[in-house]
Amino acid sequence: MSTDRPSKHHRDRTSAGPISARALLFSLLAIVGLMGLWLGPSSASAPSDRKATVHRVQIEGMIDLGLAPLVRRAIAEATEAGSAALIVEINTLGGRVDAAIQIRDALLDASIPTIAFVHRRAISAGALIALACDRIVMAGASTIGAAQPVLAGAPGGATQPVSEKTVSFLRKEFRATAEARKRPPLIAEAMVDADVVVEGLSEKGKLLTLTTQQAIEAGIADSQADTIGALLKTLPLEGATIREVMVNWAEALVRLLTHPVVSSLLMTAGLVGIITEIRTPGFGVPGAVGITSLSLFFWGHWLVQLAGWEELLLVALGIGLLIAEVFILPGFGIAGVLGILALVTGLGASLVGESAIWPDWIDAAWQVAAVLVITVVVMIIVLRWLPRNRFARRLILDDAMPAAKGYASAPEHEHALLGRTGVAASPLHPAGLAHIDAQRIDVVSDGGFIEAGTPVSVVRVDGNRVVVSAIEPASQPPRTP
Repeated sequence: MSTDRPSKHHRDRTSAGPISARALLFSLLAIVGLMGLWLGPSSASAPSDRKATVHRVQIEGMIDLGLAPLVRRAIAEATEAGSAALIVEINTLGGRVDAAIQIRDALLDASIPTIAFVHRRAISAGALIALACDRIVMAGASTIGAAQPVLAGAPGGATQPVSEKTVSFLRKEFRATAEARKRPPLIAEAMVDADVVVEGLSEKGKLLTLTTQQAIEAGIADSQADTIGALLKTLPLEGATIREVMVNWAEALVRLLTHPVVSSLLMTAGLVGIITEIRTPGFGVPGAVGITSLSLFFWGHWLVQLAGWEELLLVALGIGLLIAEVFILPGFGIAGVLGILALVTGLGASLVGESAIWPDWIDAAWQVAAVLVITVVVMIIVLRWLPRNRFARRLILDDAMPAAKGYASAPEHEHALLGRTGVAASPLHPAGLAHIDAQRIDVVSDGGFIEAGTPVSVVRVDGNRVVVSAIEPASQPPRTP
């Protein structure tokens, strides 16, 4: 027998090599597969971990433009945190329509589920916000609807109905919102327009407002829950962690500055301060108060995207034209009229946004008109009272400082003018020229405009400043023939 032929035992050992390699490969694949199965439940459980958290933001009281940044921030925080849902708790009788439209757009664009929890009331603008959410859950004894727009009217007056154009726009906004969330659009329209009839719910001439049970039966609300805990059970998200989105200090300050009462006070203080500064020489407390007040007004309205460069430039142009009218141009003419128009337009436009409807413009017009009336009344009081008030005179340096104390006093010939009379050679607005003792002298009025040709009297000399006052006809000295 030849020894070169391999034995059976040797053949088995040599053939075992490839079999071991395949077995090793299969073993590795099996291990990888088992690891995938083991890791699969962990990665699949990630969504459930994210669902363990929900965010909540509250809309309570009057809906104003300061609420829109809060809701946008709540949506951004909930989305970034991977929250399962954003709960918008609503308890409001309404407010500004343009603010509600901004919030509605933000909710429709949200990439996470949004849930409106109507805790007592979602009336007027609040109803639009609720309809923009993916789900509506109402607490017992709650209401939703009554969203007809109205004009605020004159301060202290009753509300007035708006035009059909405005009603039509808002009606379609409600309908489009309901359609986007698969809710009955006709019911949404009936909340805005009293002429829309819904069988069994509203009749012609009556606005639609639904209770909790009616809203559920009509398909507007999805379910009823009296607490947040009960609401989470219906989702189901029972036991989820609730993260509150609270108003921060900046948003609270913006809401304060854009409040109608506060914004009116800021506009009034700004106008009074600037006009007072224009009428008095130098720069002092009135100018600082005026600039600070207008700066706070525009800063607050800038942050809520109401005021922009256009409004700011209009107000600056108006103030510039008024200054030119007072100091450069004689009389009161086209520059003054254009200045007032630019000022009023700039302030009014700063009170409304891009989504504003006609009632918002009417409300802004009334607010600016009220500010102007108050400004005129305050200016009359200031111009008549300040020059004669002992405390107010302390704010203005009107005592002559002697040269011995290191200050230059007025020339002797100007002190000699005290008590002398003459005639205004040009309009005093408040500075100008006057003829006194056959001299042409630079003078300043002590308050109020003095037209050219008016008899004047020198009432005091402040440094190099000669202050005159108009002589009333009854107090003019008798002329010698």
